[in-house]
Formats: sequence, structure tokens, C-alpha cells
Amino acid sequence: MARIVMKFGGTSMAGIERIRSVAQRVKREWEAGNQVAVVVSAMAGETDRLVNFCREASSLYDPREYDVVVASGEQVTSGLLAIALQAIGVPARSWLGWQLPIHTSDAHASARIGEIDTQALLAATAGGEVAVIPGFQGLADNGRVTTLGRGGSDTSAVAVAAAMKADRCDIYTDVDGVYTTDPRIVPRARKLKRVTYEEMLELASVGAKVLQTRSVGLAMKEGVRVQVLSSFADADAAAEPGTMIVGEEEVDDMERQLITGIAHDKNEAKITLTEVPDRPGAVAAIFGPLADTGINVDMIVQNVAHSTGSTDVTFTINQAELPRVLDVLDREKGKIGYDRLVHDTRVAKISVVGVGMRSHAGVASTMFKTLGDRGINVQAITTSEIKVSVLIEEDYTELAVRVLHTAYGLDAEDTAA
Repeated sequence: MARIVMKFGGTSMAGIERIRSVAQRVKREWEAGNQVAVVVSAMAGETDRLVNFCREASSLYDPREYDVVVASGEQVTSGLLAIALQAIGVPARSWLGWQLPIHTSDAHASARIGEIDTQALLAATAGGEVAVIPGFQGLADNGRVTTLGRGGSDTSAVAVAAAMKADRCDIYTDVDGVYTTDPRIVPRARKLKRVTYEEMLELASVGAKVLQTRSVGLAMKEGVRVQVLSSFADADAAAEPGTMIVGEEEVDDMERQLITGIAHDKNEAKITLTEVPDRPGAVAAIFGPLADTGINVDMIVQNVAHSTGSTDVTFTINQAELPRVLDVLDREKGKIGYDRLVHDTRVAKISVVGVGMRSHAGVASTMFKTLGDRGINVQAITTSEIKVSVLIEEDYTELAVRVLHTAYGLDAEDTAA
């Protein structure tokens, strides 16, 4: 017998027939004798609909009331799934965030989970009842409903799994695992059996959309074994193996690749400030106000100083933050002392990720040579211990992903007769 947390996203819960399919999948685990808790998202598109209602009601809505509204989507699906399970003979009960309770900070719309009281939940699941929990929501110390931010149901599931000391947290999505890259771009991309927490964290942070970044970080911190599976396979058939997200010690040396995967992100914007004074504190004058506004900066390039005593500074941000960044930099222009501000949204970030980089040289040079041979110019570079990212012109995104996938030997073998 195992203790399992199953999480189903919005596409998995998109309508009564999909919810019935989810119920059959949950029933299979329950009939195997496992203790089961299920975390659900709102139906696909429902959260966007609720957010738009808030915006229509007032552009300056109270974040506390926003959370009350948007948390209702998960409340609906948790109740419906409990009903669907009961209809097929599975004892089930829905548990809202305040009923567990899931304690969070009071940062409405972006709360962070503190602790989860699982005493009653564990008693219920030990007695054979399936617990259905709405993701994305929690409870602040003042008793107000909170939400965790978009994609927060993944984080809810991992947090519940950690609190329950679950053997595994299964994340059901519209893909059947983690691939070496986006199979829509590279049909010969391979599904990975295992990915380390660190690799998945890097992949999620640079554009791979399989799991929310916060959920991966929490899984790594708490040692939660996460499996990514498809909810669109036949619910009555034996489950296809997904991809396990695990600690590095669980990845066999024979399975370890130099490069695990290649990710891309077109939601980047590049900003260049020209003729910034080349003096101590000049860079702080740029990035200090951005940090104070809560804006995250990614790549940073400072050019060699001009003979005039100035330099150009280039950096990238999430494209959605561009209006706020332009506003901040315009207000701070006098203090920074730059000449012109140039921005470009026609860029993309390409990243290669793999723990094998720690012990192998030449990963970056392979990347640069491969792109150069195809006439793709690198505009900026950033690295970590297991990642190299470059900024390129957006039009070359798919070509870059394909040629790098081949260059690092990630293409699946052609099995056609």
C-alpha cells in the first residue's frame, strides 16, 4: 500500500466527461489499496474568466476579494470530482483550503504556503476515503482566503504530498512526461525516464512549461518524488510510465546524459541603455529601482567602456514587465544618466540544461559553434553550473532548438521499418 497524491490540471477537469475520466483514474489507485489524496485545478479557462470579472468590476480591485473570486474555480471542480467518485462507489470528500487548513502568508494572489495541518486528512485517507483538495488556495492567519498565483495547483499538490509524507506525487497534464525538448518543434524528441530536481528546476525556469517552477523547488527542498503523466491516456488501461522527478542519487550513471534537455522562451524582452556613465554605483542605479518594484532581471551584459567614459548596459526581462520597466527607467533617467533606451521584443532565450555539464567541458563551445554555423547570432549569454542560455533573434527559435537537439545527440533513433 502506498500513499499517493494525484494532481489534475485544468485541461484534465474541462467538463463533466473529463471529470468522470479523472474519477476512473483515481478509482484505479484506490482499488489497488492506496491511500489517495487528489488536488484539482479549475476547469480550463475558468480562472481567466474569473480574473476578467474582477477587472471589469474595478481596475483597482481589492486583492483580498480577488482571491475570494478566483479561488471559487477550484472549489467547483473539487466538489464535482467528489460527486463523480461517489457515483462510482468510491467514498470521497472535498476539503477546501480552510478545512485542512493550508496555512499561507497574506500576500494575496501570490501567497506562499507555510504549513498544512494533515491530522484529519490522514485519518480520512487511512480509513479508505479519497480526499479531494482544491489547488491554488489557502488560508491566511487572519482567516482570509488566499491564492498562490497562476499555476499554483502544482505547488499545492507537492506541498500536500510533503505534509502527508506521500510516497509519490503524480502530476497529470496534457503531455505524457518530460521530453528532451518540445516535440512539436522536434518530432524526434525523447521522453525522459528520470530528471533530477535541479535539471527540472532549470528547465522550468527557462521556458519548459510542464511544471510550475515553485513546485519543483518545493519538491527538491522536501524530497518529494514527482511523476509527470498524461491524463488523456485510456483511464482503464495500465498507466504508461511517465517521467520521475527525483534526487540526483536516483539517476543511474548509465542513464545520465551530458545534456538532459533544451528549452526555449519567447516571452523575453531585451533593453539596452546607451552611454551609461562608467563609474561606481552606475549599475546599481539601474537595477536597484527595478528590484524595488519587484521586477526580476535575467541576462545582463555590460559592454567595454567607451573612450568617453561611458558604457552600454543590456539586460532582459519578462516581456509582460516591459511597460513597468520602461516607466521606472524613464523616471530614473536623471539619476542613471543614460543617453537612449532601446528595447526589443523580437528575441528568444534558448537554454541547454544538464547535470553532466559539471564534469564535461565544451558544452558552451558546442552551442556557440552550432548556432554560428547556421548564421544565428548570439546577443547575450548567461550560465549556471548546469545551464547555458543565449538570447537570439526570435525568428531563429525553432531552427536553433532543432540543430542544438541534434548537436547534443538527443534525437531519438528512427524506429520506422
